[in-house]
Amino acid sequence: MRSVAPRSTGTINLLTTGRRTPPHDRTRELGLSTYEEKAYRTLLATGAATAATVSDASGVPNGRVYDVLNGLRSRRLVRAQSTQPTRYAAVDPGAAVERLLAERAAELREEWTRYRDVADAVRSNLLPTPPADGSVWLGRLGGDEMRTAMHEHVRAATESVSAAVGPPYERASWETLRTEFDAFFEGARDDLGVSLLLSDPVLDSLPDEFRGLVASKPQTVRIRVLPHLPVSFDVVDESVASVDIPHPQSAADRLGVVVVTDAGVVDEFDRQFRALWGDAVPLFE
Repeated sequence: MRSVAPRSTGTINLLTTGRRTPPHDRTRELGLSTYEEKAYRTLLATGAATAATVSDASGVPNGRVYDVLNGLRSRRLVRAQSTQPTRYAAVDPGAAVERLLAERAAELREEWTRYRDVADAVRSNLLPTPPADGSVWLGRLGGDEMRTAMHEHVRAATESVSAAVGPPYERASWETLRTEFDAFFEGARDDLGVSLLLSDPVLDSLPDEFRGLVASKPQTVRIRVLPHLPVSFDVVDESVASVDIPHPQSAADRLGVVVVTDAGVVDEFDRQFRALWGDAVPLFE
């Protein structure tokens, strides 16, 4: 005698979808609570039923069943019929799944937006913070304004000045260099320790009298030379750093000088100077 296979229904399709993962787990992934799932599946099996019937058949406590059914109704997964007492009916499983999927998609979009906002905040917090303390002195190489700025800059030093002298001094005349050379030493204390690091092109531009000028200064001056220096900068008392700003239209001039007092920036410039100094050759020693 030939056996007859049971007729496929919407209820069976919903309950048997996906053998590897229990069906109730998958409906919960779409946002149904345990009680909501039990109530919805019960209505699929019973057809329209009262809350009391749903509670008895599903195991949802009588004190919770109305909240569960009204929650399903607000999500358009259950319809309420105008009867006394009210009877509830489940919407078609296909429509229910699409509505649950739409809810989850909206939640994920909202979550994605939130994570993007968090990422922007974290990214902003991780970026280096610009130094709060600093200034810019605009002044051409050898100009009166820079002579005054140089004088004031060095006058603040109490222990040491470490200066790397490269561009744009490499292409300047001795007359121009002498202006800032004099301003530097006029502003420096007699007991100041001065370390000058010169590039070869700067050294080549200095006159024979340079050694005598250095020797005549009361400060303790050490000079070393490197073949090349990419930038000119100095560090005063390991607490202030200044960097020359190249002139956009002239390699033999500068636009001005940036002065920074941020401890992290100054420490980095001091570290870089020490590394260059270690590779340099003493000039008069």
